[in-house]
Amino acid sequence: MLALAEPADLLADSLPDLDNGPRTTKSGTQRMCAVTRSVRPIDELIRFVVSPSGETIPDLKRKLPGRGLWVLASHKAVSEAARRNLFGKGFKRKVQISPTLARDTDDLLVRGIVEALAMVAKAGQVVSGFTRVETALEARQARALIHAADGAADGIRKLDAIFRQTAGNTDEPYEFPVINVLTSAQLDLALGRSNVIHAALLAGPAGKTFLSRCQILVQYRLADDGNTGGTTATN
Repeated sequence: MLALAEPADLLADSLPDLDNGPRTTKSGTQRMCAVTRSVRPIDELIRFVVSPSGETIPDLKRKLPGRGLWVLASHKAVSEAARRNLFGKGFKRKVQISPTLARDTDDLLVRGIVEALAMVAKAGQVVSGFTRVETALEARQARALIHAADGAADGIRKLDAIFRQTAGNTDEPYEFPVINVLTSAQLDLALGRSNVIHAALLAGPAGKTFLSRCQILVQYRLADDGNTGGTTATN
């Protein structure tokens, strides 16, 4: 479970730490979560900044100007930061905090995944449709299996079974994520097609951003339960 530090657990003069502005992300870079007070890799955190109008907004790409406050990528942690006014305390000014900030952050994370998948499609590194996905699995060309969150269970079971059968036909490891964080309508938008239920990510650099964004969304939704392990990205 996500452990949230209560005010009594903190030093009386302890305030959330701010960075000095956006900077190049480097491997191993860490920041302190304003809520849990734990130091984490920035890939496990979300940076928040104050807009020119005084509104607290998530900076998912870590590029927005101004000083930033970091919060664990967790729906509960973002909600707690808003409830305890840690944004106002951290930025040392009056800020506007949307009552739906945690939900809005989730929506932005999903939008980022849709945009990333659209770039994968533009690079020709994804196929969609049951038959084409089946072919990619059998040829061991797929690097991730994508199902619509609202897709029929029967088709999902069949493709998952094909993957397991293909993986079991050789001693060579064949493991990859199974993604189901997007609805069919969102897959349609990303891939520019109608009624997309199944897709497969092929080899290529474009898919790395898509997979990393899926992972942060999974963490955001499941971190509170301590259930982010494994390779499956679930809705």
